[in-house]
Amino acid sequence: MKINFTKMHGCGNDYVYVNCMEKMIDNPEEVSCFVSDRHFGIGSDGLILICPSDVADFRMAMYNADGSEGKMCGNGARCIAKYVYEHRLTDKKQISLETKAGIKYLDLTVDGNEVSLVKVNMGAPILKPDKIPVITDDIEESFINKPLNVAGKEYMVTCVSMGNPHAVVFVEDTKSFDIEKYGPAFENYPAFPDKINTEFVQVLGRGEINMRVWERGSGETLACGTGTCASVVACVLNGVTDNEVTVHLLGGDLFIKYDREKEIVWMTGPAKTVFKGEIEI
Repeated sequence: MKINFTKMHGCGNDYVYVNCMEKMIDNPEEVSCFVSDRHFGIGSDGLILICPSDVADFRMAMYNADGSEGKMCGNGARCIAKYVYEHRLTDKKQISLETKAGIKYLDLTVDGNEVSLVKVNMGAPILKPDKIPVITDDIEESFINKPLNVAGKEYMVTCVSMGNPHAVVFVEDTKSFDIEKYGPAFENYPAFPDKINTEFVQVLGRGEINMRVWERGSGETLACGTGTCASVVACVLNGVTDNEVTVHLLGGDLFIKYDREKEIVWMTGPAKTVFKGEIEI
């Protein structure tokens, strides 16, 4: 089977995108494993399919590098917006996108015929432990700044779901942090029945943080949209930043605004096309 694809990234969080508006591909889990391989495939953090929807303009089907299906990808949503506009699948600059985490609404900034920035309404953060999910004996309605002993070290952890589950951990220095040791330990920690994405955050000021992310099923990636949103929510809930924050990721910057009154998280950032091609699966 041959498929046409487009390689795209949002702040270095790269996926292989396939237009499935007319025909779905078979075995997307296996295809994701193959195309994600950076030695024998195309090389990516996973596979994203652009599909028709009965309830929105388009639908996202997102798969991690290990073939597991994810519910939502913020960087992927921005790239889909760029793809559908520049490939003339729509002429709208405000589109809706169906995901397994609900319908997301995207505002496109267009320069000439190209989409340069996309602002995404990421919806409300989920804080209830059983909805994230987190297994805990605590009867509180949230899991904010709670101690967990991971790989022999105690961390204060805040858990948030933005469609995907996230554990946010504050560290002194993201650059020197041993993410290869602690990332897998958090991902497979028994309190997280669906595994977890973990963000390691260094607070630089009231409106600025550094962040590194270990994504379940993919390992360390250069950026994570839902994780960036979860990190800012955690920062606000812990009182260490204001509600508008520039997040410095390994692959670039994202701007996040957490509107607590409306319970909406907004994410603004770029989307880039790397190359197009055809590959035989």
